[in-house]
Amino acid sequence: RRRLAPLNEDNGRFLLLAALIAAYLSAGATVFSALESPSEAAAQLRWNRTLHNFSRIFNISPPELRAFLRSYEAARAAGIRVDALRPRWDFPGAFYFVGTVVSTIGFGMTTPATVAGKVFLIVYGLFGCAGTILFFNLFLERIISLLAFIMKACYERQLRRSGLLPSNFRRGAAVPGVGSLVGWKPSVYHVMLILGFFAITLSCCASAMYTAVEGWNYVDSLYYCFVTFSTIGFGDLVSSQNAAYQHQGLYRFGNFVFILMGVCCIYSLFNVISIVIKQILNWVLKKLDCRCCPKCHKSSTRLSRRNAITPGARLRRHNIAVDVDGQYDSDTEGRRLSGEMISMRELTASNKVSLAILQKQLSETANGYPRNVCINTRQNGFSAGVGALAIMNNRLAETSDSR
Repeated sequence: RRRLAPLNEDNGRFLLLAALIAAYLSAGATVFSALESPSEAAAQLRWNRTLHNFSRIFNISPPELRAFLRSYEAARAAGIRVDALRPRWDFPGAFYFVGTVVSTIGFGMTTPATVAGKVFLIVYGLFGCAGTILFFNLFLERIISLLAFIMKACYERQLRRSGLLPSNFRRGAAVPGVGSLVGWKPSVYHVMLILGFFAITLSCCASAMYTAVEGWNYVDSLYYCFVTFSTIGFGDLVSSQNAAYQHQGLYRFGNFVFILMGVCCIYSLFNVISIVIKQILNWVLKKLDCRCCPKCHKSSTRLSRRNAITPGARLRRHNIAVDVDGQYDSDTEGRRLSGEMISMRELTASNKVSLAILQKQLSETANGYPRNVCINTRQNGFSAGVGALAIMNNRLAETSDSR
């Protein structure tokens, strides 16, 4: 019976991540249901009691009262409030709206009511969101480059203090005993800590501003910062919605700067965390591979030496009998016993092992490619990934499978 081919590493990582996300969602739903469900039931009970008392005191029938409340809900959805608010569709309000659209925050406090506005939003959001994602990726690339430059300068300064680098050292030059620093890359964990510290500092500063200007408590301000900077955008708290503020122009400018920098910083932090999660998935897959298939692991370890191809083991695995006449010379005998040299006579004797495989393995060995990676994949433009993941893999260390 023919055995099914095992899953490759990418598919295994994808399935493992999907299972972990499903478990994570289930756990989150369980926690939030336990925390919020009693409060929701209590609020519904208070509201029903209020409706009953109001209907009895003012002698209003419950159907009429509910019809009035439905009209109020429709007005609230249209942006009408009891207290005076700033106009929603003047230029500052419309600019705030398009900013939440292209950044995918989507508070929901302002929505187009006309058919023309809804159609224009579809076209506008298509190109706007794509351009903003590109802007976030370019910001990620530059912030990583800046952090890499600063961390490399600190690393070189540390080496100079320890005496491992001369004072006249130039970047790109090789130092005996130390090696070249051209290929040095910052650790993904250090970058994650720096971005996390910067995101926390930015959120604390923005929360202090919102607490002072909007009148929210500090916890609500922190909650608003995370919901906004992560582009979740529930819309239960929205800044800059009152009709007037003290120093209104300065506050709107500060609000715009905080939201822009916060979204860019959290986006970069999310991508760094995703690399760390990917490393954890690779570690789990290696552990599962070691436990589930120890024989394959041993054979892969035996074949992992450079310039080592064992045709005898390949032939024995396929149960191919090779008829060899005559005595082996000392060179051939040594090759067979060592298992580390290529015996052309043994390879060409089998119809299962072609010369193309041999040429491919020799080419991979000469170019330094691992054997489990195909040369065609290396030449593919998408082999290193696209978007933020490719940026992180190219600019940070400790992201490859060998680390």
